[in-house]
Amino acid sequence: MSHEKLLGASLYVPANHPDLTAVANGEKLAQARSIIFCTEDAVAEKDLSYALFQLSVALQNMPVTTRSERFVRVRNVEVLGRVLAMPGADKLTGFVIPKASRHNMPSYLRHVRDTRHVLMPTLETADVFDDTEMREFRLFLESPGVRPRILALRIGGNDLFGLLGLRRPRNMTIYRTPLGPVIARLVTTFRPYGFCLTAPVFEHLDLPDLLAQEVEEDLAHGMIGKTAIHPDQIAQIERHFMVMPGDLASAEAILAADSPAVFKLDNSMCEVTTHRAWAQRTIAQASHFGAYPTVDPANPVGK
Repeated sequence: MSHEKLLGASLYVPANHPDLTAVANGEKLAQARSIIFCTEDAVAEKDLSYALFQLSVALQNMPVTTRSERFVRVRNVEVLGRVLAMPGADKLTGFVIPKASRHNMPSYLRHVRDTRHVLMPTLETADVFDDTEMREFRLFLESPGVRPRILALRIGGNDLFGLLGLRRPRNMTIYRTPLGPVIARLVTTFRPYGFCLTAPVFEHLDLPDLLAQEVEEDLAHGMIGKTAIHPDQIAQIERHFMVMPGDLASAEAILAADSPAVFKLDNSMCEVTTHRAWAQRTIAQASHFGAYPTVDPANPVGK
């Protein structure tokens, strides 16, 4: 797992955003590690032509490299083809595929066959509730020529809620809703085979404490990132990706060349064989997002 991509907060920006070019250039929202320009659910059908025009202008004018990785969430296969034909499309890291399944992914893959773009399929159809269908989808994604294209799988929480006729409550995390067991099954279906997942959007902007609780649960499920829908959510999400000093110390001890097979550290058992993947991931996460400083018990407030 040490090779997996750590995305943190990925900010969704509608492609008809009035400042799309400035966002693409890194002049706004510069703190975002990854930006996803959306041409799907965030854009009404009547606004699609204008959104694609704005996107074409942004692609032409944005620099080749910025601090942020840049993706486009396409509306369908036709829109993917239109975006790929735009000057500057080669500056994109890749594409988010909506409502992905083993049935429509071949069409998307054919379009990017001769490019370097990576894909993030979104799991947000009724197939997600079918364990057999998800295993079949995983087998397809493991196919030669397909696996190297897949950066991560995104979980589309709102679409899945919509299929159930539900909306996320304001008093509980997504893991206490009917989607909790579904997300857990997606983790156990895909992660053991090397596929990373990102967590669904949290749409309530006035509940930072509940967002914080949910991100902690995201991380407990092994998520490598979470969709953000407002710039204020970026820091709120990514502070939880910082590694606690005790976890970092444990990871370093587990990976030390002279570590015994099993040992005790901070009253917890560390087992090198079974905890190695976690330790490698923790080290990578600390390198990417940072680690909290160690607190001196004799001077807890740093005075």
